[in-house]
Amino acid sequence: MNQSKETELILALDCEDKSKAIEIISSLKQDLKWVKIGLQMFTAYGKDFVKEIKSNGYNVFLDLKLHDIPNTVAKAIDSLSDLSIDLLTIHASGGAEMCEYAARARNETNPNLRLLAVTVLTSINQAQLNQLNIKESIQKQVVDLAKLSTQSGVDGVVSSPLELGILRSSLDSSKLIVTPGIRPLDSEQNEQKRVMTPEEASEKGADFIVVGRPILNSPEPTKTVKQILQSIS
Repeated sequence: MNQSKETELILALDCEDKSKAIEIISSLKQDLKWVKIGLQMFTAYGKDFVKEIKSNGYNVFLDLKLHDIPNTVAKAIDSLSDLSIDLLTIHASGGAEMCEYAARARNETNPNLRLLAVTVLTSINQAQLNQLNIKESIQKQVVDLAKLSTQSGVDGVVSSPLELGILRSSLDSSKLIVTPGIRPLDSEQNEQKRVMTPEEASEKGADFIVVGRPILNSPEPTKTVKQILQSIS
């Protein structure tokens, strides 16, 4: 399918230290709108780091993948209400009740925040899924979790780009699909198992693509960002 909506680029800011992260985003201000702060940076630098990124003019995707009993996840979302974050992840495998509690907490404390449910991590392949005693195919597991979470009040899902086609045909068009596991041509896959190029993901209907190391490790990050943006425009 051809993408009818604009695909946006999110930089996964998975750096070893804060100084490199700030240096990177300072050089990309003219081209980049979105930054993802994951567990590594959040546990190291906390809310102040999120506020600093936000003060630099970026939209913030806080990727914490919350997964706990429903009340604990709801309270965690309450505790983030002082941050003007734009996207936040929970795990769809926490179940419908957890997703419902998360959506209700968001509605009460931060109604502009959009919740995303992580389906199956892009580092997991079929053999690893089977080791977890999940006998369904990855594709079916992703779709089942996507339906469960979005029917429970979550705004969209995170999945590998390989499931984009079936998700677009299975979910309401208003639901967001965010795809990590994006690797420009000639980039290393690292531990990612289910990957796709930015152009392919955009054509298949991704609302957002997440790219980290190919930008962070590039000798010319600005040039790499421009190339990715050109490929998805």
